[in-house]
Amino acid sequence: MTDLLYSEEEEALRAAVRDLLTDHCDAAGVLARAGSEAPHDLALWKSLAEDMGLAGLLVPEEQGGQGATHREAAVVLEELGRAVAPVPYLTSAVVATEALLACGEEQLLAQLASGRSVGVLAVALHLAPGAAFPAVRVQDGVLHGELTGVADAAAADLLLVPAEDGGLYAVDSDAVTVTGQVSLDLTRPVATVRFDGATGRRVGDAGPAVRRALRTGAGLLASEQFGLADWSLTETVRYLKDRKQFNRPVGGFQALKHRLAQLWLEVVNLRAGARNAADALARDDDADVAAAVAQAHAAPVAVHAAEEALQLHGGIGMTWEHPVHLYLKRAKADSLAYGTAGAHRETLAGLVDLQAP
Repeated sequence: MTDLLYSEEEEALRAAVRDLLTDHCDAAGVLARAGSEAPHDLALWKSLAEDMGLAGLLVPEEQGGQGATHREAAVVLEELGRAVAPVPYLTSAVVATEALLACGEEQLLAQLASGRSVGVLAVALHLAPGAAFPAVRVQDGVLHGELTGVADAAAADLLLVPAEDGGLYAVDSDAVTVTGQVSLDLTRPVATVRFDGATGRRVGDAGPAVRRALRTGAGLLASEQFGLADWSLTETVRYLKDRKQFNRPVGGFQALKHRLAQLWLEVVNLRAGARNAADALARDDDADVAAAVAQAHAAPVAVHAAEEALQLHGGIGMTWEHPVHLYLKRAKADSLAYGTAGAHRETLAGLVDLQAP
């Protein structure tokens, strides 16, 4: 049987990341940054990626990384989800890194693993694993075209760009034009990337690299969604213990107890699915099924948890001063990222041969 419990090393990693986020990613700071023109916290990213070495968790030691597994990366994402941290960890340290691992591109992998460079796979955030993806045109050795909905493109130093000739090209961000799009989740903004004769270097085949990257992104996104849902539940329980009506704690009312109990069941089931997906990716064993199962369940639970948190916080939950709206926005945006729950259920039906009549 697979052991999905957290190891001592994973708990130590969690504690270190949580301590850093407690000191450098408080709710007030995230709120202030979300409303600014620079939503990404690059100082926090430097601490996570360079100082702690977390950008290279999925990169083998011989290629400049930490040689860890997807289980450790999932623990980091749980904590980042709890803090709604505005850093490009999922897009750079997971998705772009997996694309480069599929291509066997050691030089760029070492750059991303060091944390000195942020890499982004230039495909729309909403695309599911296995979905068709737009590509740019290659003409006379340079790239032309436009790609929309690219997450964290504004923070990228390096873009991995699929082209119509079937290749995946590495392009410096200085060679492209990045224009921000209206984003519901201001802590993970999306942008349009335009290529007007940008020079790129082919690093591998786009098809397998993009499929692998999106599958891993979908599977580990569930851990971020679990962290978000767990924060929503924990903070709501804490608040309802303190808030009083009719001279008694609001959390003592039976109707609210039932809602919280139902939410707790959903959250612990989400944790099981997220842990299973991370473990399957680490062992490369039935990872397609595990990622689809996790995402089919994760998005509705994360959204429900954030909605309940906002409603049960009462009037304060409806204000901009309280951070719960950031969690709801992240949950809603994540419900579309790397495929909707419905898309993953459809994929899962095909994988286990349970198609609808």
